[in-house]
Amino acid sequence: MKPETFYNLLAEQNLPLSDQQKKQFERYFELLVEWNEKINLTAITDKEEVYLKHFYDSIAPILQGLIPNETIKLLDIGAGAGFPSLPMKILYPQLNVTIIDSLNKRINFLQLLAQELDLEGVYFYHGRAEDFAQDKNFRAQYDFVTARAVARMQILSELTIPYLKVGGKLLALKASNAPEELLEAKNALNLLFSKVEDNLSYTLPNGDPRYITVVEKKKETPNKYPRKAGMPNKRPL
Repeated sequence: MKPETFYNLLAEQNLPLSDQQKKQFERYFELLVEWNEKINLTAITDKEEVYLKHFYDSIAPILQGLIPNETIKLLDIGAGAGFPSLPMKILYPQLNVTIIDSLNKRINFLQLLAQELDLEGVYFYHGRAEDFAQDKNFRAQYDFVTARAVARMQILSELTIPYLKVGGKLLALKASNAPEELLEAKNALNLLFSKVEDNLSYTLPNGDPRYITVVEKKKETPNKYPRKAGMPNKRPL
């Protein structure tokens, strides 16, 4: 997808980009490729592929009408090079974005990126999702948690639901739809007092299928969740 195609597709969906936003996406691409030589951020470095499979793919929650253009608090778990939250932040500057990532090198990249793109209201923390979720400054503080291709729902739910306010939503972006994945997550979702509200399917402009599972938090998460770092992976609920 050429950058111009990206701009036009957004304009067609009533999301015209300003010159500044276009420059932010362009600089994002440049820094991604530059830093990818030093630390492994992505296997995708071709410009047209980045605009399609990283930028366009990341803004799907906005295009699907799931995230409003308001000063809401969004947490991105395991965002790697900033996907999906930072392309959404460029599009909707009012969003308040926090990223937690377990690799310090990636956090360094994100801090530089935010500085270069002049992004305000973005916060980056180095550490494990399990640990921050027990901190009262993070627990039950967010309207949305996003995760793009991070883990199966059975594991992902324990890493993310504790961060949500009651009524808040987890948006899990995936490249494949596995109904059995939601079946095996049923017990975890029940224990975490949360429920699958929707499972959206759509295609990227090149025809690739994509899915967003929307999970709503119904009641406060029991204090014992999430368990210690590593446990959700080793022994899923």
